[in-house]
Amino acid sequence: MSENNLAMTNSHASRLTTRAIFFVTGMAMGLWATLVPYAQQRTGSAAGELGLLLLCLGAGSLLSMIGSGRLIGRFGCRSVIVGSVLVYCLMLPFLATLDDLRLLALSLFIFGMGIGLADVAMNVQGSLVEQASDKPLMSGFHCMWSVGGIAGAAGGAMLFSAGLTPLQSTWITSGFIVLILLLSFNALLPFGNHEPENHSAGKARPNFRLILMAIMAMISFMAEGAVIDWSGVFMTDNRGMAVAHAGWGFAIFASAMSLMRLTGDAVVTRLGRKRVLIYGGLAGLAGYMMVVLLPGWLLSLCGFALIGIGAANIVPVLITLASQEKVMPVNMSVSMVATLGYLGVLGGPALLGWIAHISSLYVAFTLVAAAFLVIVFGAAKLRY
Repeated sequence: MSENNLAMTNSHASRLTTRAIFFVTGMAMGLWATLVPYAQQRTGSAAGELGLLLLCLGAGSLLSMIGSGRLIGRFGCRSVIVGSVLVYCLMLPFLATLDDLRLLALSLFIFGMGIGLADVAMNVQGSLVEQASDKPLMSGFHCMWSVGGIAGAAGGAMLFSAGLTPLQSTWITSGFIVLILLLSFNALLPFGNHEPENHSAGKARPNFRLILMAIMAMISFMAEGAVIDWSGVFMTDNRGMAVAHAGWGFAIFASAMSLMRLTGDAVVTRLGRKRVLIYGGLAGLAGYMMVVLLPGWLLSLCGFALIGIGAANIVPVLITLASQEKVMPVNMSVSMVATLGYLGVLGGPALLGWIAHISSLYVAFTLVAAAFLVIVFGAAKLRY
């Protein structure tokens, strides 16, 4: 990396800007969590239809993520982040108003494209900034995604309770996100790798550890996606909570995750990355079983909090480990793990909707709990 690029990457402005992009992307997803029950009511869709609708979000994200590493390497983090953030902001008002399933599916597909590409690009930028600073930062970056989720979910619920319509809430949120983007523009990295060009990138192949990391990230993100897209439906249909308060399941989850990520870098230093992965997997398993087995909305909220505690630092640790693998450039290794990982958060809920359609959300959540065992045992196979 050139001296100018290193100076830009290892700066207070680059760290602050990276946190800001994580925050606004989390805010957009948090607001969508509060819009899901309204979308279900407007369209009159059943669990299976809603699951297929959510699949459009995952499909759009997957399409934008394919080849995202090369796109980021060629155009840089700044261009990709700016374009993707504008795309998902433009789609939010449509998600709040459309009552035609086909048009809503198309809007959700485009929204997913923006979210997916932004997620990969901000993780690449975060990895570059972390390596340049030579100290743990990734948990703090992901903490801001969780804080943004709280702002989007809890803020959206409060705006609805105050009498604002979903459309008005999305315009307020989109305007705020664009303002943050404008303020962050100059400090976004105009490159996407340590070097301007990497001629060996086309020959790079992932090793076993990168593939395992991608699977573990996918499971952790699937657990998050289940809370984002299904906690509101679960709390209203199975725990008797009012639709206006449906976003609190995700808000509690994101709050617990944020608190854990605030100290995540210190926890990683104290316990080591291997123990963080093992303990996090066990806590996520216990949290989902608590949601499934214990009655009442209060205990379910406690279960969602435990899931947030467990999942908080799993993905940040995996992204850091991926960036340290030398078999691929940073933009390629991080984008691979992030792409397959985010497939869990974006495509997993659709799969869970299909499972809920043929059985119940209880069964779907139990399967997510069991999947955490892969993280627990997979941690022993990684290099630290």
